[in-house]
Amino acid sequence: METPATLLKTNLAISIEAKQEFLKCSSQIEAFGLAAAVVAKRYKDGGRLYIAGNGGSAADAQHLAAEFVSKLAKDRAPLAAEALTVDSSVLTAIGNDYGYDQVFARQIAGKMTERDIFLGITTSGSSPNILKALAMCRKMGIPSIVFAGRDGGPARELADHCIIVPGKDTATIQEIHIVLAHSLCEYVEMCIFS
Repeated sequence: METPATLLKTNLAISIEAKQEFLKCSSQIEAFGLAAAVVAKRYKDGGRLYIAGNGGSAADAQHLAAEFVSKLAKDRAPLAAEALTVDSSVLTAIGNDYGYDQVFARQIAGKMTERDIFLGITTSGSSPNILKALAMCRKMGIPSIVFAGRDGGPARELADHCIIVPGKDTATIQEIHIVLAHSLCEYVEMCIFS
């Protein structure tokens, strides 16, 4: 059995290796740049960011929304952002009446406009409710981004911008998703409040 210190060192090495691998993925770095530019433009044009994920990715959606509304790197005015994962009454009503795969799509249909932008976070790229959300965005003409892992899954074809990060396990993928989220927020702050 590994000691806690050995396990930590192993996990740090795995995380560093995945991040170094991602640094070499020029197509994914470029995809992130294009997506970030679209988010900044949506804000400049009066739009909002809506974010969704499941499990740890739901927590990441809330984390990112908080960074936009409060602040990340500098004191500035709030930017409108909402995690579609936080209203238990809405989530349970939609889940009960329409099915769990509709919990984000139905909120998108009710809340979002063509000025807004959606970000789905899914380590597998296969979460049914994220796929339905992306399909709803396409139907409504709302641009969409997905942070994914592995091969991007079906989300890769449904999102306007798909950033696929390396990593063999969910934890490593989620760690890089947080780097993407913080970088996205920091870029938008620089663009809007330079």
